[in-house]
Amino acid sequence: MSKSISGETKSFLRPDVVARLANLEIKARLVVEGFITGLHRSPYHGFSVEFAEHRPYIPGDEIRSIDWKVYGRTSRYYVKRFEEETNLKAYLLLDTSGSMMFGSGDVTKLEYGCYLAASLAYLMIHQKDAAGLVLFDNEIHKYLPPKATRGYLKTLQLTLQQINSHHETKIAPVLHQIAERIRRRGLIILITDLFDDPVTVMNGLKHFRHLKHEVIVFHVIDPREKDLLYSGDVIFEDIETKERISTQPWHIRKDYHKEFVGFLDTYRRQCLENGIDYVRLDTETPFDTALLEYMTKRSRLG
Repeated sequence: MSKSISGETKSFLRPDVVARLANLEIKARLVVEGFITGLHRSPYHGFSVEFAEHRPYIPGDEIRSIDWKVYGRTSRYYVKRFEEETNLKAYLLLDTSGSMMFGSGDVTKLEYGCYLAASLAYLMIHQKDAAGLVLFDNEIHKYLPPKATRGYLKTLQLTLQQINSHHETKIAPVLHQIAERIRRRGLIILITDLFDDPVTVMNGLKHFRHLKHEVIVFHVIDPREKDLLYSGDVIFEDIETKERISTQPWHIRKDYHKEFVGFLDTYRRQCLENGIDYVRLDTETPFDTALLEYMTKRSRLG
């Protein structure tokens, strides 16, 4: 592959570039292709080899099932997957509440979350894993159980394109409802800005861990929420409650930054203590950061 083609493919990992593409199906496909191309050129090369058709060799597998051609390229043992083989059920939980509608740049937090969810679903299903989707704000608005068929991608993508509910954030009750609904152990992937009470949210996440699920939290924020780089007189309006305050940001920036860093650190620390993978992303973060976190987690699960 030439450098120019490689560079073009890699550009599809950038949220601002993805936002300009025609539809969600194309967005997801090009994000994943850009990711896989990058893996082929990185120290993580082993993740990407024949990712849709192979899995790592596990003690107990038939030796004759090892693909020696792949071994010759990677010095790692992989076996061919059968069409009906599904190793994992994953649930993509996407927060569609009002606060996710905020965006200071090319994409809102919700758009970023949609692109990420679509890309993860594409990656999972092409690995023969099962992907499901839950859309929620203060309640569950859509629940699609995990399936591993290629045709199911269309259903997931269409659902993500038709989001129209943006009420107040109530994460914890939704997490408890979903935890009670899922019978088989799986991977829970929460995509949210976490703008809710950390104590109740963590109780919901711990419910999944109590039931032996693996959990990844992708914490999506907007860069302006982190740095508050506004000037002059500014009116801030809460997207969900419509409450307004008028201020000059430089007056409150120092205290705001301290509070916001504390907010981020609370979730990071609590997740670490409870065996939950926590990944902070802003809406300018290339998508390969999140996809690599998922692939690393997936490789650990076997």
